[in-house]
Amino acid sequence: MPDKKAWSADDIPDLSGKMIVVTGGNSGIGYEAALAFARKRAEVILACRDLGKARTAAAQITASAPGATVEVMELDLSNLASVRGFSDAFHLRHQALHVLCNNAGVMAIPYRQTADGFEMQFGTNHLGHFALTGLLLDRLLATEGARVVNVSSGAHRMGKIRFDDLQWHNGYRKWMAYGQSKLANLLFTLELQRKVDAAGKKLLSVACHPGYAATNLQAAGPRMSGSSMLESIFSVANSLFAQSAAMGALPTEYAAVAPDVHGGDYFGPDGVAELWGNPVRVGRSAAAQDAVAASRLWEVSEQLTNVHYNL
Repeated sequence: MPDKKAWSADDIPDLSGKMIVVTGGNSGIGYEAALAFARKRAEVILACRDLGKARTAAAQITASAPGATVEVMELDLSNLASVRGFSDAFHLRHQALHVLCNNAGVMAIPYRQTADGFEMQFGTNHLGHFALTGLLLDRLLATEGARVVNVSSGAHRMGKIRFDDLQWHNGYRKWMAYGQSKLANLLFTLELQRKVDAAGKKLLSVACHPGYAATNLQAAGPRMSGSSMLESIFSVANSLFAQSAAMGALPTEYAAVAPDVHGGDYFGPDGVAELWGNPVRVGRSAAAQDAVAASRLWEVSEQLTNVHYNL
C-alpha cells in the first residue's frame, strides 16, 4: 500500500536493465510514464501508431533525461496485423520484457470500426491489448518480476459487457461503449492473474486509472464529431479542473514498479471521487469482480483475436 507520505515519481527505484513497453507513449499519461521510467534508466519502448509523433516524444524524453534509452516501434492496436507485426519485431530485438503498460486508448468517439471489424473502443482498448499481451507472454514469463499494467478508468462503473452485442451493431452509445471497454480491461486483469496463478507462473497482472487528467483524450471524440464547441468546453474544463498528465500517470508508475504491488491490484488517485491525487489502491464495481464474466470474456477475446495464451 502506498505510504502515508505522498508517493511521487521520485520514489521510482533505479530501473537499470529493465525493459518497459508503453503503448501510446507519445502523449498524455503514456508519455509521462515513459519519461518517468526513462529518467530512472529503464530501456523504454514507445509503441505508437503515429511514428512521427512517437519520434518527437522520444527526442523530448532523451533531451529531458540525457543518456536515456528510448526506442520507437510501430503499433496500431486497432489492427491485429499491426499487433502481430509489433510482436514479431519485438521478439527479434529483445529477450526480456519487465513491464508491459497497456496504456493507449480512445474515449467516447463516434461509431467507428477497427481494421478487423470490431467496434473501435472495444477493439482498441481491450482486444488490441489482449492480443498484444498474449503475443508477448513468452517474453513476460521468461523475465523475472514481470508485470502487465492495464490502464482502465473510473468509467468502468458505467460499463456492462454486452455479450449479445459486443460490437454495438445496435443502439451505439459512445460513453457506454467506452465504459464496456474499460470494464473489459479490469476483467482481463482479473482473469490473466487467475490463469497465471493456476499455471504456477510468476507474473503480476495489475490495473490502474489516472482519475481526471488533462490529456488529448478528452478532445478526440468532439474533434471526430466535428464539434468545435464541445472541444472548447473540454479544453476549458481541463484547464480549470483536471490534474496534470504527470499526476495522472502516477498510478501507472506505481503499478509498474512499486515493491508492494500484488496481482489483481487496482490503483487510482486518493482524492475526492478518485479524480485527483496520489496513487492508492482503489475499489472497483461488482461487475469488475465477476469471475464468470471474466472467464467468458477471455474465451470470446481469444476467438475474436485468434490469440491463444500458452499457459
